[in-house]
Amino acid sequence: MIQLSAPFTEDKIRSLKVGDMVEITGTVLTGRDAVHKWLHDGNEPPISLKDAIIYHCGPVVLKKKGKWVVTAAGPTTSSREEPYQAGIIEKHGIRAVIGKGGMGEKTRQACQKFGCVYLHAVGGAAQVLAESITEVKNVHLMEKFGSPEAIWELQVEKFPVVVTIDAHGNSLHKEIEAESAGHLAELMSKK
Repeated sequence: MIQLSAPFTEDKIRSLKVGDMVEITGTVLTGRDAVHKWLHDGNEPPISLKDAIIYHCGPVVLKKKGKWVVTAAGPTTSSREEPYQAGIIEKHGIRAVIGKGGMGEKTRQACQKFGCVYLHAVGGAAQVLAESITEVKNVHLMEKFGSPEAIWELQVEKFPVVVTIDAHGNSLHKEIEAESAGHLAELMSKK
């Protein structure tokens, strides 16, 4: 297990390889569809995204004793952000994206060119993943987008992910698609 702690520098990110199991400690920012489109449309974020990790997640957050507490924080399907992600990585200097299901070719190329990785979080484990969140540091754009679409600034400790697109152009998703297509062609030829 590789320990990835803030600051999330390009050198640290480029040292990661497809298949690496990683535990993140530091600040992670959530961002889903509304935020990605809003940033893509040219709006400036309320917090710096340079060297940041963006988590495709709409966490379930409750106020308890005057403090925000995350009770569930599962990944959202990342492919919905494919039209926006590469441009956001380039413009804002993002170092990692967390989600589920992988991303497409434009994002893979941006990861390689700009020193970013795609990290896969386990779907269906929202409450378990929330246990790695030690603090809600802030919330941004709540009034504009509402709770699930806001940018939540989360302090995480040993947040578990797997590198599935690295900063060297490798994509586990692409490899699996190619292997699956080969198996399908083989099965179809036996008909």
